[in-house]
Amino acid sequence: MEMMNWIKDLVLSEQKMEEDGVVDFSGDFGFSSNLKAESLDFIQEIKTSFIETASVFNQLKSGSDGTVKIYGISGTEADFMLFRNGYKLIFSIKEPGTMSIRFHNIGLLVPQANTTHDENSANNANEALIIATKGPFGELSWKYQGQEVKVTHLVKYYFTRFIKESTR
Repeated sequence: MEMMNWIKDLVLSEQKMEEDGVVDFSGDFGFSSNLKAESLDFIQEIKTSFIETASVFNQLKSGSDGTVKIYGISGTEADFMLFRNGYKLIFSIKEPGTMSIRFHNIGLLVPQANTTHDENSANNANEALIIATKGPFGELSWKYQGQEVKVTHLVKYYFTRFIKESTR
């Protein structure tokens, strides 16, 4: 299906060129225009993998206490979060080509006396960014701190960390 999208875009571009008489020599090959769609596809792939992982975890766990729930975040196209024991793991698209991953413990929201630190700085310190980069031939890859991300390893790492940190 992915192949059909770029071919369709190519045909539409050619039709526009024929109608308007304007040739596009940008060499962008749709990287910028497809970045939003690619970002949505990437976060959806991650979400699907987390849903499968959480389903297996919940089935193997005895009882309903401490199960993992996955929720979509309203007002967004694809953002989602894992929830367990008052603990959240949030995946969101900050902008096309940038995905944010952050932990949020509801219990830590209580203001502490004599604390003057900014909540945003605390959130930023607890945030990992996955960045899309353009490779050879217009290939898009997702990187964390300059290294390529594999969804299976990302899910395994964050799910394990989430379970350990959300244990009561």
